[in-house]
Amino acid sequence: MKLKMVSCVLALFFLATSFHQPPPQGEKSPSYDLVIYGGTSAGVAAAVQAARLGKKAVIVEPGNRLGGAMSGGLGWSDIGNEETIGGMSLEFFQRVYEYYKDESAWKAQSRSSYRLNGNHAISEGGPMWTFEPEVAQKILLEMIASAPQKIEVVYNERIDLKKGVQKKNGEIKALRTESGKVFTGKFFIDASYEGDLLALAGVSYHVGRESRDTYNEPLAGVLGPTIKVRQPKQFFGPEISPYDDNGQLLPTIQDVPMGEQGQGDNKIQAFNFRTCLTTFEPNKIPIERPESYDSMQYELLYRYIELKKLTKISQVLTISAIPNLKTDINDGGHGSPFSTDYNGMNWDYPEGDYVTRERIWKEHYDFTIGLFYFLGHDPRLPQTMRDEMLSYGLPKDEFVDSGNWTPQMYIRETRRMIGEHVLTQADCQETVTKPNSIGMASYGPDSHHVQRVVYNGEVQNEGNFLEPHKSYEIPLGVILPKSNECKNLLVPVCVSSSHIAFGSIRMEPVFMIMGQAAGTLASLAIDGKVPVQKVGYEKLKMQLIKDKQKLNLGE
Repeated sequence: MKLKMVSCVLALFFLATSFHQPPPQGEKSPSYDLVIYGGTSAGVAAAVQAARLGKKAVIVEPGNRLGGAMSGGLGWSDIGNEETIGGMSLEFFQRVYEYYKDESAWKAQSRSSYRLNGNHAISEGGPMWTFEPEVAQKILLEMIASAPQKIEVVYNERIDLKKGVQKKNGEIKALRTESGKVFTGKFFIDASYEGDLLALAGVSYHVGRESRDTYNEPLAGVLGPTIKVRQPKQFFGPEISPYDDNGQLLPTIQDVPMGEQGQGDNKIQAFNFRTCLTTFEPNKIPIERPESYDSMQYELLYRYIELKKLTKISQVLTISAIPNLKTDINDGGHGSPFSTDYNGMNWDYPEGDYVTRERIWKEHYDFTIGLFYFLGHDPRLPQTMRDEMLSYGLPKDEFVDSGNWTPQMYIRETRRMIGEHVLTQADCQETVTKPNSIGMASYGPDSHHVQRVVYNGEVQNEGNFLEPHKSYEIPLGVILPKSNECKNLLVPVCVSSSHIAFGSIRMEPVFMIMGQAAGTLASLAIDGKVPVQKVGYEKLKMQLIKDKQKLNLGE
């Protein structure tokens, strides 16, 4: 089983490396009103909105699955203040409610037994904020299929990283994929997590953390070990040695200096997998020992468990319940400094070629599946912890084409455009109203740790913060490139934002909100035959309000 699982997962992830024959010579490339690169939640929202406005849209998806993180395991949505979510994003969550209203959707438990508290509680009449990955995929596909204008979806086509954009007079004319396929269009949307289209189009962007002085942001740059800001999961303690018996750094610790407080760098916050497991025996596949398994990868965690006398996996992992006895597992149960985040192991991802990104994906997969095996099998761990971990397994009915493991790594941050308006910490916390709002967001600025290093002889994680939630309006300029760089491109995922503000705006429901706005703006630009920067805001506002987007605080 383990060989089959690993090979299926890798085969799916690497499927896009296959090269197809280019169109026969002389054959005309298909042309569209709107070419969307990336079938993320934002990409789907943009396509559906454009189709509802009568435009011919295509989604060019690098993998073979739509929805990105939304259908890739992130079933416990980061919603912030729910009153800010409107339009197509709210429609998605309302469809989730309608799906689970049917008792036949509950195969592993009764509907009445699934009870959540807080802002994820299910209100009578909807919406519903938690869901299984395959249900999210089903709903997104239904939204595409029900659009009045057909939306074409092309799978397993990655943009050519060397010659993927044809551009003339400040406009993208065509997108070219590795297989040689060419997609021509009037307007383009980069809805990918990586921002490859915007980079190839010559649009300015930034990778890493700005300094504290760049945008006058108190949280910016290296936080360091003593800054007065919340850094949960930071300390291991002086009792835990960073070194093995030979004096070498333990695995998962980076041999680099932490950096000076407030200093910028090119490091990004950690990735992980939002893992869907299940305790429902008829639907469970046991997690077997991975080929790459090495218990030393988890020696640092073992020392922490032993020191703190931990006895439950919930003290290491954040385990959120989604329907049918499944999970969305995230980093850091009860403040554990070692969890599913693979701190510091993704710095080469944003600018990396596909080989580099595939290597990082594989390393994250090996680390995560190995972590689960370690928690269930290492004889040094408490029996209660091992038994609890062994009660979980991969769900038979999820990700059936990829060994029951999600092909979507949780890519929290890569490139960030430098566009018409750079969103900053002040936009999220102080200047919360905007004259040209395209929607609202509310999640507090939030970054997972950026690195794990030795400081003054101790192992320390650095880079994490989570500020209180506060609702704010999203300015139009965050999805707009500068007009002198590109006139027919919109960017609703790798938006124009600082590292601090991106930690707030990067939530999937907000990506859908910005995707809908991008689809609307592109459609209006097509109608008016003007660059995206020249569409009158009042026209955009009227259409977004008509489509039930929430634009302003207090609505």
